[in-house]
Amino acid sequence: MNYSMWNRTGFALLLSTLALASLSCQKKTTTEQQVAAIDRVGDRPTVSSENILQKTFILSTTEAFPFEVPAHVAVPHLHGNYKSYVTKLGVQSNEHGADVDFFVFNEDQYSDFTAGTAGNAVFTSDPSNDQAVDVSLPPSLNESKKYYLVFRNTAGGAAKKTVQADLTVDF
Repeated sequence: MNYSMWNRTGFALLLSTLALASLSCQKKTTTEQQVAAIDRVGDRPTVSSENILQKTFILSTTEAFPFEVPAHVAVPHLHGNYKSYVTKLGVQSNEHGADVDFFVFNEDQYSDFTAGTAGNAVFTSDPSNDQAVDVSLPPSLNESKKYYLVFRNTAGGAAKKTVQADLTVDF
């Protein structure tokens, strides 16, 4: 192999290497621009848990209590308990007379519920007068999510019930 042939081959190899390096740098820039917002990491909420309902109230028909999960929460977790009574706190007239229905709805589900159309709930429990609640909610991703705790008086029970609820959401 003579010197000029090697020189042309070496020069062609050098140009090929530079072209590949240039394309590789451009590809990285393009890839970085195509990252979806959902894949980006945001600031973690500063609150680690929040008591969203600590209240005793009278239930005649339905009561709803809205709460919000901040953006970028991977595993929001709702927990606590509620008890319901007829007439006086702690006194039951019969076994199921104080039962109430309990639901956790997202915004769309709550809208369907208030419109009277059948739909799903994030969480629902059987009618009860003493219930522990322990449910993981869907991740909030890059937007905050609104939910509703809904208590409904069950058919066949007392017209008015006293409900004592203590529910917390962990972020």
